[in-house]
Amino acid sequence: MTSLLQIILMILDVVWFIIIAHIIMSWLINFNVLNLRQPLVAQIWDGLSRLLEPIYGRIRAFLPQMGGLDLAPLIVLLGIYALRIVLMNNAALFY
Repeated sequence: MTSLLQIILMILDVVWFIIIAHIIMSWLINFNVLNLRQPLVAQIWDGLSRLLEPIYGRIRAFLPQMGGLDLAPLIVLLGIYALRIVLMNNAALFY
């Protein structure tokens, strides 16, 4: 069961990294550091957006409109962190 817990934690770490990359990339695009007319940038942005939109869409359905502020990534990151805490605190049950 320890291996299963480690795999779940690894998947959560990968999702965490992908969300952080998406957030940083959105800032760089909004501040015109990255240009979406560049094919590689556009492909990476499209891939990250398609990957994360199903997660963000469900969260956005419950969040109120905040004007141009998107809190969905923050909520997802907090959820991942809380899930890690729960898994680590209950890891003793698996031994």
